[in-house]
Amino acid sequence: MGLDFDWTDEERAYRARIRDFLRRELPPEWGDIARHGPGSKEQTDFSRTFCPKLAEAGLLVPHWPAEWGGADRPTWEHFILGEEMWASGEPRGAQYMNVNWIGPTLMRYGSDEQKQRYIPPMAKGQAIWCQGFSEPNAGSDLAALRTRAVRDGDDYVINGTKIWTSYAGLAETCFLLARTGGADTGKAGIAIFLVPMDTPGVEVRAIPSLIGHGDIHECFFTDVRVPASSRLGAEGEAWSIIRYSLANERVGIPRYELSARVLEEMVEDLKQQGRFDDPAIQIRAGEAAAACEAARLLTYRVVDQKARGGAPGPEANVARFAVVTADNSVTDFGLDFLPDFFSGLNRPGYLAHHERAIVAGIAAGAAEIQLNLIAHRFLDLPKVAS
Repeated sequence: MGLDFDWTDEERAYRARIRDFLRRELPPEWGDIARHGPGSKEQTDFSRTFCPKLAEAGLLVPHWPAEWGGADRPTWEHFILGEEMWASGEPRGAQYMNVNWIGPTLMRYGSDEQKQRYIPPMAKGQAIWCQGFSEPNAGSDLAALRTRAVRDGDDYVINGTKIWTSYAGLAETCFLLARTGGADTGKAGIAIFLVPMDTPGVEVRAIPSLIGHGDIHECFFTDVRVPASSRLGAEGEAWSIIRYSLANERVGIPRYELSARVLEEMVEDLKQQGRFDDPAIQIRAGEAAAACEAARLLTYRVVDQKARGGAPGPEANVARFAVVTADNSVTDFGLDFLPDFFSGLNRPGYLAHHERAIVAGIAAGAAEIQLNLIAHRFLDLPKVAS
């Protein structure tokens, strides 16, 4: 069955409803707030006011089941919502993670106690989470992680370090990966823990960076004691849960929509300068626009699979890499033809987009790792012995 590339009247009306909401609720100073980044105190504080309004309007988690605060709306509506939020600079801040993958993961794998504790605040727009995945010696290769969780009676004692942890400075809870088996157990020895960030022994340090204030951190876990009830799923079950979560995350950030809108602004600036009649510039603009459209359609293919009840497969890796390519195509176009506009003064949105494009190539599995997965899982190419 082919993919229908047209929107229904109902879907167009839904998109218009979201845009009307954004016009009403985003303040004139929103552009300045968004420049700080989703992990900043400024944008996080804004999300704590904005997301409850979204929830009240039925626009925060409409695709979730009704029993968990949603409205059982179609998958495509969830994605239309994501496109409009990202095109506007993502006013949900860090809470987009709750909507896209943390909440659905808990619904599928969480205990009754975990669901009752964590899902309702997410549905109301009142929860900030972070994910404790990467480590100094285990970035995209999560099987190499060393943070350990040792069983001690009814508790686990966790020791280790996480790095590049987005939103950790303001998060209430961490979706944490730790090793419960020996070093030789690989993926099979990993478990997931839901750890309150105010637990004794948790220390968070911000990492200065180009990508926004407060976006990334180091997290240190020193004799952090959590109850066994905080473990999500069984020991050794983490990898199947992570694959489910990451597949949702990789297509849950439609940055191509933001890239396409930034590209339109760049083209308009070039027209204002009388420079867009240059064929070389037109060709490069066309290439960047094509990259955005390719990312959109490849992502839609994955969304279509999900809408039909299927689980995201290796196509999610293809779409993820296409989004990174689109981001870089737009920022490279701007840097080549509008370099003065990246000073942060004339067009702060251009600089912010460039900074976020750096993140896009790293978050949810580095772009290079996606290429390896595409070669192995999508193209079925043989591994080359080193």
